[in-house]
Amino acid sequence: MEDRIKAKAAELGFVACGIARADAAPRSGERLRQWLHEGRHGGMIWMEERSHHRGSPAGLWDAVRSVVSLGMSYAPAADPLRLAEEGEVGRISIYAQGGDYHDVVKKALKALGRWLAQEAGCDLKVFVDTAPVMEKPLAEAAGLGWQGKHTNLVSRAHGSWLFLGAIYTTLDLVPDAPGHDSCGSCDACQRVCPTDAFPAPYRLDARRCISYLTIEHAGPIPEEFRAGIGNRIYGCDDCLAVCPWNKFAASAAANMAFHPRAELTAPPLADLLALDDAGFRQVFSGSPIKRIGRNRMVRNAAIAAGNSGAPSLLPVLERLREDADPVVAEAAIWAIARLRDEG
Repeated sequence: MEDRIKAKAAELGFVACGIARADAAPRSGERLRQWLHEGRHGGMIWMEERSHHRGSPAGLWDAVRSVVSLGMSYAPAADPLRLAEEGEVGRISIYAQGGDYHDVVKKALKALGRWLAQEAGCDLKVFVDTAPVMEKPLAEAAGLGWQGKHTNLVSRAHGSWLFLGAIYTTLDLVPDAPGHDSCGSCDACQRVCPTDAFPAPYRLDARRCISYLTIEHAGPIPEEFRAGIGNRIYGCDDCLAVCPWNKFAASAAANMAFHPRAELTAPPLADLLALDDAGFRQVFSGSPIKRIGRNRMVRNAAIAAGNSGAPSLLPVLERLREDADPVVAEAAIWAIARLRDEG
């Protein structure tokens, strides 16, 4: 059955599949509680509210016996850092430049789940990202890779470019050997972070992370992090992109649904700053970016404009001084002052 599950998973587009016992990551709940106690989750209150579910598979569903952990590749064909010096365009994290991974991975998980239920007569539940599931520790326990010093999963075959999903099942399946930490002495991901979001290897302070600040954080971005954000307008790939294991990740393995849309690879900041709600919904339809809404995107674009050194962006920023959203207006005023100071 284990081999058949893996063959079916590959047929459905998963490049990695492994099996773990439901109790195979016993320390993950303890680590989560410590992280929450230190306040490193920032404003992600849902992490705290459902920590009792997230701490272990049995905490969410007491009937679970095995976890099938799955990975779908989104390995990029181009260097994620190539636009770092292109101040007048925005940088969007690789994972968000194509189709919404929630939809793509969930569809494949449901197909695999239906097949497994029919073949084995078991009960199961499928999860991708939005449920209180510790996908990364479970993926490590199932042998897909290991949690690297940047806290994300690293695969020997696919680098840092895997979307993760999980199937909880009542089947007693034979588990795979767990992943083995192969980071060694490398600290490239720690050194590259422009906002010092790693207080120590294998530990992340979300409050300093550009992905958190540009996606999850709703209010004004603290000024101490604004210069470090550069031209990133949605997420950050730096700690993933510099991982040496990525040299084994073939972009040919990436699911076609995640291939970048042309308009999202290097969007001009001037266009983003001019978006209204309708324009935002049109540009980001079918993208995971749509969930942050127009105001947060324009706030991010204004911060990037302030870092651009491009006075040509001043006219569109001036129009945002009186924006209906005070967070957007504040970001625009900051960006105008910064550009004028540099001029």
